[in-house]
Amino acid sequence: MHDRMIVVALVGNPNTGKSTLFNALSGLRQRVGNYPGVTVEMKKGRTTVDGVVLELIDLPGTYSLAARSPDEMIAVDLLLGLVPGERPPDVVLSIVDASNLERHLYLTTQLMELGLPVVIALNMMDVAEKQGIVIDIPQLQERLGLPVVPIQANRGKGLDRLRSELLAAVHRPAPQVRPNFPEAFETEVQHLAHVDASLPDFLVRRVLLDVDGSAQSRFLDGALRGQRAQVLREARQRLEEAGCAVPLIEARVRFTWLRQMLAGCIRRPSQRPTSWTDRIDRLLTHRVWGTIFFLVVMFFLFQAIYSWAGPLMDLVDHGVSTVGDRIAELLPEGVLQSLLVDGVVAGVGSVLVFLPQIMILFAFLAILEDCGYMARAAFLMDRLMAQCGLSGKSFIPMLSSLACAVPGIMATRVIENRRDRLATILVAPLMSCSARLPVYLLLIGTLIRPGRPAWLAGAVLFVMYLIGFVTAPLVALLLKRTLLRGERPIFVMEMPNYRWPSLKMVLRRVFDAGWSFVRRAGTVILATMVLVWAALYFPRGGDKGDSFDQQVAELDRQMAGLERRLREDELNRPRLQLELERIESTKNQIDGQWRRQSWLGRAGRLIEPIVRPLGWDWRIGMAVLASFPAREVVVGTLGIVYNVGAVDASATEQAGDWGATNLGLALREAVWEDDPSRPVFTIPTALSIMVFFALCCQCASTLAVIRRETGGWAWPTFTFVYMTALAYLAALITYQIGTWIAGL
Repeated sequence: MHDRMIVVALVGNPNTGKSTLFNALSGLRQRVGNYPGVTVEMKKGRTTVDGVVLELIDLPGTYSLAARSPDEMIAVDLLLGLVPGERPPDVVLSIVDASNLERHLYLTTQLMELGLPVVIALNMMDVAEKQGIVIDIPQLQERLGLPVVPIQANRGKGLDRLRSELLAAVHRPAPQVRPNFPEAFETEVQHLAHVDASLPDFLVRRVLLDVDGSAQSRFLDGALRGQRAQVLREARQRLEEAGCAVPLIEARVRFTWLRQMLAGCIRRPSQRPTSWTDRIDRLLTHRVWGTIFFLVVMFFLFQAIYSWAGPLMDLVDHGVSTVGDRIAELLPEGVLQSLLVDGVVAGVGSVLVFLPQIMILFAFLAILEDCGYMARAAFLMDRLMAQCGLSGKSFIPMLSSLACAVPGIMATRVIENRRDRLATILVAPLMSCSARLPVYLLLIGTLIRPGRPAWLAGAVLFVMYLIGFVTAPLVALLLKRTLLRGERPIFVMEMPNYRWPSLKMVLRRVFDAGWSFVRRAGTVILATMVLVWAALYFPRGGDKGDSFDQQVAELDRQMAGLERRLREDELNRPRLQLELERIESTKNQIDGQWRRQSWLGRAGRLIEPIVRPLGWDWRIGMAVLASFPAREVVVGTLGIVYNVGAVDASATEQAGDWGATNLGLALREAVWEDDPSRPVFTIPTALSIMVFFALCCQCASTLAVIRRETGGWAWPTFTFVYMTALAYLAALITYQIGTWIAGL
């Protein structure tokens, strides 16, 4: 029995099912996708075998330990025990794709040189069988001198035996069988080891082999950089003269050794069978038909967001209205009632209404990832990315940003070239994330009324997302030709086999996304809504010494009395109706004066000259300004500013339009304060707001992760400034041209 916790590092090529295996072993719910680059940082979990705790560390997928990109550096540093505060692993678990054994074992041969016990998990055995591949596992295990465990991680097969082998491996020695490099190479390794005795043997070998890699950078770091560079150049020159030129020598030695080890262990059909994946790819990776299919899929996604979410959206909206009404009945009129009804319920509730659409979006993205289509989309976009100086590898982080820019930016760690990685980071926030979705849905649902074609709402939403798809490559092109000038990288990506999406994984992703949205609404958005309410509520004082809320409450009581008399007094109904309309007009005037004199109103009127050319009044300007920490805040702020609680909760049903939520109805009725005959939310104004949100960087979390990934505030500041300026200019052009076309 082992008397301490055992640390197991999971290492493998991208898309070998490594994260799926990690989740299956640990029971955690880490994100899993059927395309390379899902794991971009270390994740930890635990499992227990015979009372012994195994701490599992899921490392980013890597094709080699020749670390060049940031995600590969994470893996190498941990394996070598160079991560501060982290124990080096006791066992290395190498996850290998059984259908592509020779190429995937290349990484395993490098792991065998770390001096640690290694266990091989032979994953995707079902895929190998379908391709007619037969593997003699006992013979393979004997030749490699390592335990080889066949598994199917997605179905949980073979995991009990794998756990047992991991526990037993702690007591085994490090692999003794490994590829033998030429004597000239070993001589140079010994020579370099004397130059820097602090480097472990494995890292010394990487210094020689990895030209311009991270190991070389560490070797050359310090005061003796010039001297060490000369030593390294001379060593590589001698190797080239001896017929061992680097880095070619490594691939030749390892693949030659692997072919010898695998000879007789694998039987393949004489002719590779044409799989249904091959047949589908003829269509989906075709330059023309594949692109059309991609656009159709995206349009169907956005149309589904509208056509499927309507009833659920109405249900949530009705629930929010009911909660607000009940609170208003239970609490006396005053500051507390206004805070809860007009601030918390109206603000946060206006955001929660869009939860069904968020969950539908993530369900579609999860299905597309898990079935293997995302890699095809990246392949299709490689041609477009190439015109911008990038590669298809940049498209995956950008596509991931449709859900959230934060994981999308973190996914850029798979990009080796620093300039390309930085360019991708700077344009990823231009992709419309799920936080922008409530804004689009609110304005589209508000302005597209009953009687319009059923496909129009989805088409407008599709265009909003298309703005990011078009603008991001153009900005990347500008960056690559100016600040980040450099050669276009070569794009190499493994195409995963198609598979049926896991219902469990999809539901888990949808639940996690929904809960994250609700949690965000209950924390960041809630706090902002309280601040917005306070800025709009105070100061309360009126011209006559009494507070605005007292004046409004008195008028509400008078209106309630008149409404009772209207129901009872048929003879005086016309006179009473006129009186009711007069009091309501007076109340609206007091409401308007209250809001204009509030702290928020004063600030809004101050910035109105800046936002008026965009078609915005001061209320829209302040809502947009309040949303810079988090985009969703604009919906809740509009709910407070436009007094959503005053709208009849049954109006949605009367309108016959699910898109006309309580907030939507309030926006339809909004008019300019200096011209009550002119509506605020015209089609040009709505398009101007949506275009601004499509291009502006209103997310503190995104800026924080850019700072973390770039190591300073310079690039986050640049991102915020250029995106805000671009958004303002695009919104200005949209409104001015839209107004000219509409003749407004």
